[in-house]
Order: sequence, then structure tokens, then C-alpha cells
Amino acid sequence: MKSIRELYKTGYGPSSSHTMGPQKACSLFKKTYTDADRFKVILYGSLAMTGRGHLTDRVIEDTLPGVEVVFDETSVTEHPNTMDIYGFAPQGKSYFWRVFSVGGGSIQIEGEGEFKTPEIYPHQNFDEIKAYCQAEKIRLPQYVERFEGPEIWEFLNRVYESMHATIDRGINTIGVLPGELRVQRRAHQLYNGIYPGETPEIKENRMVSAYAFAAAEENASGHQVVTGPTCGSSGVVPAVLRYLEEYHHASKQKCLEALATAAVIGNVIKHNATLSGAIAGCQAEIGSATSMAAAMDAEILGFSIDQIEYAAEVSMEHQLGLTCDPILGYVQIPCIERNAMGALRAIDSCRLAYFLTASRKISFDMVIDTMYQTGKDIHNKYRETGIGGLAQLYTKIKKQEGGEH
Repeated sequence: MKSIRELYKTGYGPSSSHTMGPQKACSLFKKTYTDADRFKVILYGSLAMTGRGHLTDRVIEDTLPGVEVVFDETSVTEHPNTMDIYGFAPQGKSYFWRVFSVGGGSIQIEGEGEFKTPEIYPHQNFDEIKAYCQAEKIRLPQYVERFEGPEIWEFLNRVYESMHATIDRGINTIGVLPGELRVQRRAHQLYNGIYPGETPEIKENRMVSAYAFAAAEENASGHQVVTGPTCGSSGVVPAVLRYLEEYHHASKQKCLEALATAAVIGNVIKHNATLSGAIAGCQAEIGSATSMAAAMDAEILGFSIDQIEYAAEVSMEHQLGLTCDPILGYVQIPCIERNAMGALRAIDSCRLAYFLTASRKISFDMVIDTMYQTGKDIHNKYRETGIGGLAQLYTKIKKQEGGEH
């Protein structure tokens, strides 16, 4: 498996697959072919169908000034997030890459595999990781340090600081999100609202939701977030992290260790399945983030590795089949609310694991294999194409009303 540095990436939203991945591909292409002075990019599949709402064309134009961007919604390619990059140089020279944006901001170049991302960990799934940790009598954070080196803590500190900064910006910003949906920001309201009769338990849920909304709204605005493990799911892990600090008084070092544990979970999913909504639906994005956050919660509470596994497994098991149908291609509806629901579900999954781990029948590896197979079976219109589910019905109603769409 690869370094967790490839999992937690700081960049600009609203989609790691649709903005961070294409930006990385275009930047690498430009650096590789320095004599190219004219560019053309053709987007296929999900990149074409939701790319305008996901700001894919904007990030490509910012990276390759003067580029011609073509949205090809009809051609079928082997990967749903495919882009062709052409570069033209003087004397008739030309260059070409076919690139796949595979999720979480990572890319693959056809014929070259995943670009310059070495394997760090020798283990291939959670069962192997757990057996190693139990044999060595270490916890998951020490497992990460053993293979990443002690400098990984400085990296995780930057992740921690960036997640908090994103929440702070989100809860202090009011107004309307970009795009024609005109979605009102609600994090500030959730965080500062006064609700008569609110119990302490309900207030906790409100605060978790406010933190998740804050990060997700920042992402939807195209602002800086940390992939956890994707931009579209970047509100779940930070929300649970902030909650654990404020309501369980977790120390900063414990939070960094918990982020390491969450990264192990995300890495296993990335290595054995996918993090991309275009490949496996929202179960691969919000589902993965929820598993990571549940494991993080369990780590902070000092649970055993079996309990950590169960918390992560329960979180994913009960989001199997979750579709990805962003309205008008914006990472807003239902994406922002799903971040809050994922954060709340992560906390509930962790608590359930405390009671029931000894009687469980399903392993984390099994549920990840199931998620991947389920994702392959989901009809493509429910996999980040904007032509099924909520997206389809919303567009149909707007057309009937004669409104903008």
C-alpha cells in the first residue's frame, strides 16, 4: 500500500476526482512537455457529465492557459473519469496522454500506471495489518510510524491544522454557495443557533453537524480542504475530530494518532477497492470517510484493534449501495448533508462496536470487497453522472416548471 501522504491531500474543492486529479495531470503534462505552447483537453464519462458543476473546466483552464476544453458526454471509455490531454509544439510536434482520475486526487497515466507513488507498506489488507500489529504488540498509529518514519507526525500535524482551519472558515461564513442552485450556507446557523428545549445530547449532534457542514460548504465553494479521503467527503473526518476534542477532551497528540488510524482504514479501501463516486457511488466516498472517522473515534477512546475494525466495518456495511447523484453536478445536494450524516453515523458505529465486537461475523476486508462489487453493479447513472436519482428528478421538475436548469 502507498503512503498516507497520498490519502490526505490538501487542495481545492469541490471534487478530488474532478478538480485535484485533472489539475495534477495537466500540471505534470505541462512540466513534461515544456515546449508545448497550445493545449486541448477532452473530458469523458463523469468528468464530462458533471465537470461543469464540479469546476473541472475552470481548474484545467487555470493550469493550462488558453487550453481548449471539450466535454464529450457520448463516448464510452474504460474508466468513468477519463481525460485526453493534447499538447502542440512548434514545427508540428505533438504530445498525448490519456489520464484516469482514480479518486482522492490520484491519477493514472495510460501505459505508465499510477504516477510516481511508491509502495510503503508491505501488507495488502486489514487482516494482514491486524495480524502484524498483534504479533508486534503495537497499535495502528505505531504501525504507521514504523513504515512512514517519525516525520509522519509533522505531516499529520499539517493535516490536523488544515482540517481545523477549514471548519473555522466554514462556521464563520454566511451567504450563498456558488452556482445556479443558490444553496444557502447553513453551518453558521447550526453552530450559533439557539433552540429552546435542546438537550445536551441533541446539542452534541448539532455541533457535529455544524462542523461537517462547515467543511463541506468550504469544499463546495472551491476553497481549500483536506481529502478525507475525497473532497466530496471532506467534512466527515474533521467534524468527528473536532467533536472528540471538544466533547471528549482528546489531546492533540491523541488526535494525530487517531488521524493515522483513520488513514490505515482509508488506505485499505483505496488499495483494495476505490474511493471514487464515479466508480462505485457515494458509498466509496461518504462510506469510506465514515469508516475512517469511526476508526478514529475508536482510537481516541482506546478501543482494541478488533473494536476499531468493527467500528469501521459497521460504518461501511450500512452505507452499501449509496448512490452518487449530485444535482446539476454541484457537490452540494445531497453531498453536504451526507457529510453530516456520515459524521453522526461514525460516532454511532463506534459506540455500537464497544458493545458488540465479540459477536460480529463480518470482517472489514469482507465489507470492502462487497462495497466494490456493489459499486460495479450500480447502474452508471447513479455513479456521479448527474443523470439519475435526485439529479434526474430535479432537472425534470425544473424543466416542467420552465425554470433554469
